[in-house]
Amino acid sequence: MGTNRNYQKELDNLIDKQQKEAEVPTLLLHSCCAPCSSYVLEYLSQFFKITVFYYNPNIWPEAEFHKRVHEQEQLIADLPTQYEVKFIAGNYDTERFYAIAKGREMMREGGERCFDCFRLRLEESAILAHDLGLDYFCTTLSISPLKNAEKLNEIGEELGKRYGIKYLPSDFKKKNGYLRSTQLSKQYGLYRQEYCGCIYSKAQRDRELAAKGR
Repeated sequence: MGTNRNYQKELDNLIDKQQKEAEVPTLLLHSCCAPCSSYVLEYLSQFFKITVFYYNPNIWPEAEFHKRVHEQEQLIADLPTQYEVKFIAGNYDTERFYAIAKGREMMREGGERCFDCFRLRLEESAILAHDLGLDYFCTTLSISPLKNAEKLNEIGEELGKRYGIKYLPSDFKKKNGYLRSTQLSKQYGLYRQEYCGCIYSKAQRDRELAAKGR
């Protein structure tokens, strides 16, 4: 931590170098939800053949999980892209998430529980990207102003080395990425939830709204 790396600049440099190659690289993009993926897909689909992987066993309740899967599939169908975008829905294996959250249920969003949740989802993504023989993997999570891009890249690069798959350096909130995602969400009528996804973030959000009298 504390390296002050410019992940967006690293991504720009990688894309510039890659465009000089004859082959279009392949990318497994872990997506937390359709709204967050909207700008990322619009941006990266100009340079990569993308497989979107929706793997988020932290989502609560189950109906919310399936709603987000549907929204993701609908966005992929509606969004114009230079290269075809494929989609894979991961398993809703919530026991894996609750195992890492045990004992840290009351921890505020953004702490170690969240970091381990990042790792859970990124590890599954790295394994799948490797098994599919893709060139890179990364996640949409860094588009959120509430998510620690440095930690996400640190975890991603560590897992990439472990599983033999390159992690795409990224901080998608840069270049007004988050703003663009809100614009695209409105344009495509995407459902935007008010909490990150897990039961603990929902409870925290409810407490904050109650404190504001809402």
